[in-house]
Amino acid sequence: MLLFLLVDNTPDILWLCLAGLVYLSWIEVRHEPAQPQVKLWWCLLVFLTNIPGYVALRIWVALRRRRRASGARA
Repeated sequence: MLLFLLVDNTPDILWLCLAGLVYLSWIEVRHEPAQPQVKLWWCLLVFLTNIPGYVALRIWVALRRRRRASGARA
C-alpha cells in the first residue's frame, strides 16, 4: 500500500479492500469489553498495516474470548 501512495496511483479496489478490513475490524471489536481507546487503536493498526494487523486483531480477540470462557466455567 505504501508503494501505491508514493507513486500516487492506487487502484480503487485496494481502497475498497482497506475500507472492508477496517469495517470488519470494527465489527470484531465493538462488542469486546475494552476501552474505546483500545478499540480505536486496533482499527488504526488495521488501517496502517492491513492484513497483518487484521490477523493480529483476530488472534487477540480469540485469546480474550477463550480466557473469558474459561474464567466463566471456573
